[in-house]
This record gives sequence, C-alpha cells and structure tokens, in this order.
Amino acid sequence: MTFSDDEIERYARHLVLAELGGPGQQRLKAARVGLIGLGGVGAPAALYLAAAGVGILRLIDDDTVALSNLQRQILFTGADTGRPKVEVGAAALGALNPHVRIEPVAERLTGANAAVLIAGCDLVLDGTDDFATRFAVNAACVAAGVPLVSGALGRWSGQIAVFEGRPCYRCLVPEVPPEAETCARAGVVGALAGVVGAMAALEAVKLITGAGTPLSGRLLLYDGLAGTARTVTLPADPACPVCGGGPQSAAGEPAATATGATPSRGR
Repeated sequence: MTFSDDEIERYARHLVLAELGGPGQQRLKAARVGLIGLGGVGAPAALYLAAAGVGILRLIDDDTVALSNLQRQILFTGADTGRPKVEVGAAALGALNPHVRIEPVAERLTGANAAVLIAGCDLVLDGTDDFATRFAVNAACVAAGVPLVSGALGRWSGQIAVFEGRPCYRCLVPEVPPEAETCARAGVVGALAGVVGAMAALEAVKLITGAGTPLSGRLLLYDGLAGTARTVTLPADPACPVCGGGPQSAAGEPAATATGATPSRGR
C-alpha cells in the first residue's frame, strides 16, 4: 500500500513517530472502523479518526442534528439542524480528509441488526448513551471477535474502556442501572465531550497500529471538575451472559432489563 504526495505531507507528524511510522499509517489506511452514534463522544472521535487517515469510517446513527447538540457535538453547525447526522458527518469528514471513505448508515443499531451493521469492521467505537444499544453493540462485537472501544460521559466526568473478548462490557454493566441518566436529563459540560471523544479515538489508533498499551480490560475514569484520572482493572464475570457462558437473548440484550431502557441519540 502506497501513499500519494498529499498523504505523505498530510500524515507527516505520524510518519516520524517511532511507534507509528509508515507501517502504522498503512494499518490505519487499511482499517474499517464502525462508529456507533455521532453524539458527544462520536462526533469528535470521528473527526480525529478521519484526520488520522483511517481508510473507511462507517457512521451508524439514525438521528438528526438538533440545536441542543451544538454545545458539544462539534461536527455540526447551526445550518445543519434537522438534517441526518450521518449525512452531515459524511460531508464534513470527506472535506476534512478526502482520502477517507465514509459509509453513512442512517439506521438505529439494535440487537436484531447489530451483527449486520458491524460486519467487515476491524474495530467498533461505541459513543451511544443508552444501555440497550450498548448491550447490543457489545454482544455483536464479542460474537464477531471485533475489538470495542466504549466511551461515555455525563455532567463533569467521563470514562473510556477497551474490550477484546473477555472481559466484555456486560461484565462491567450486567444490568441496566435502575436510575440510568442521560445527558438530556443530567446535563454535560461541552468540552468534556472533546476530551472523551479524543481519548476514544486515541485508543482506536493504538489498537489499529499496535502502538503503546491499549486500555484492554481496563476502565479509565476522568473527573473534569477535579482534573484527575484513574484507571481500574476490569475482571471477567464468569456468569456474564455474553462472554461467560450464561444465558443470552437472541437479540444480544438482557431478557428483562433492556426493554426498560429509553433509547437516546443526542448524547
């Protein structure tokens, strides 16, 4: 795989990195990343992945741009309100880096279609904020053997984790929390989305290129108010219904709890 003169200049700061260099940039160019949700986490992550030169970005989101998104979802502008996020995102990312192929998918990911929507992806980045979708993404990634980067945020704090087989996301969150919050209800400071989205993109770049040590099996917790971060190790749950041999519904969602989650798209 060769690079054009434009690509060599565009990725010059990557190419001189010992941990990345030409081979790493080639891996980025050859990769297809599935990005679930173009919200607070997904929007900045998409910008950095496109800028980094990921060969194919599959954008999966059925939502439209709302005025309340613009405080943190920097992929969009006021002129985009009412338009499909994947349509706007595809145009913006293509303008940012014409060497990246964008696959816009204006569908809501569910347990029923998750396997089809992530098919062919080398990595999935989940930026959604409802647990039914997170559970469906996780189950599909475990079944397909695809690494999953998961990012979440709310109020002043955020978290990033990487899942490769075991433990999986359901080991971390076995059931939907009884009082699960969304950004629409609890609020979120806009700049936090940039922090978490960029960190999620960084983990994706590390996984694709083999640079450094990814957060596999670990959870990074960031406190924006205190300006602190800590990392905890995630144990695999032997009773996990997804990766531990426990019962699992056909949709890849918990049989009793997923129906109680309210789908959210804005983040």
